Amino acid sequence: MSFLLLILSVSAACCLGFGFVLQQQAAAHAPLSDFLSPRLLLDLVRVPRWLGGIGLMVCGMALGAIALGHGELSLVEPLLATNLLFALALSRWQTKQSLGRQGWAGLALLAGGVTAFIVAGRPEGGEAVADPFRHWLIIGAMVGLALLLTTYAKRSRLSAGPVLLALAAGLLYGVQDALTRVSGQRFSEGGWTELVTGWQVYGVLLLGVTGLILVQSAFETAPLRMSLPALTAAQPLAGIACGVGFLGDRLRTDTGALAWEAAGLAAIVVGIVLLGMHPAMPRGCVPAPREQQAQAALQSG
Repeated sequence: MSFLLLILSVSAACCLGFGFVLQQQAAAHAPLSDFLSPRLLLDLVRVPRWLGGIGLMVCGMALGAIALGHGELSLVEPLLATNLLFALALSRWQTKQSLGRQGWAGLALLAGGVTAFIVAGRPEGGEAVADPFRHWLIIGAMVGLALLLTTYAKRSRLSAGPVLLALAAGLLYGVQDALTRVSGQRFSEGGWTELVTGWQVYGVLLLGVTGLILVQSAFETAPLRMSLPALTAAQPLAGIACGVGFLGDRLRTDTGALAWEAAGLAAIVVGIVLLGMHPAMPRGCVPAPREQQAQAALQSG
């Protein structure tokens, strides 16, 4: 792994983490009648704090796209998952809350898990799968699962709905990262003509807008600690599945390597959960009446 790739990926994670915190702080005050509606974005676009968060997220996505152009998806995605560390750092600065055992344990698991997965798996680029059925099978599975989670979120309790929406958004963002890499390859090979004549770039835009609506709806109805861990955990798992499934990423497959790769991914998920549930993560500013409205919004439709 090159130093440039590391800097690009970690910088992207920093922008994403800071951006998510600002977005949630703004979305917590959005009208609940806009739940899971494009109107939510129209309301939030008038909030300077939210625009700042979106600006940081766009910068993070741009840096992530550049990183994907220099490295394999299975290598970049675990590094992007460290965005939660930066979200926690900003929240900790705002709340003046110390890390404590839970915070340090989560940090060690997340950092150690990323290191273990990369060292054991040694992700390398390979020949992308040409069979379109393989592409659509994996993408369809991810999108279909996201749709199922979103449908269930609308009918579930308030405590489960935001987590399910964040999981769905994470799956879509993972697929978006895979299509971003393909779009970058098409642009490198044939310029703008090759890019705009392929469906992948339009898939990136559609998945980005849909994921944004899901994320903001999750931020709107629950504290950051309930939504961001699920989002952060689902995105790299979906991205790695796409990378290995049809983009040609290769990981070591001997028994020892597979065991360490699985342990690394498990440590990443557990670390994300511990950090996401840390007291420094903002609980949000959702008063009791809004909680009742949020529950009604989640159960309606």
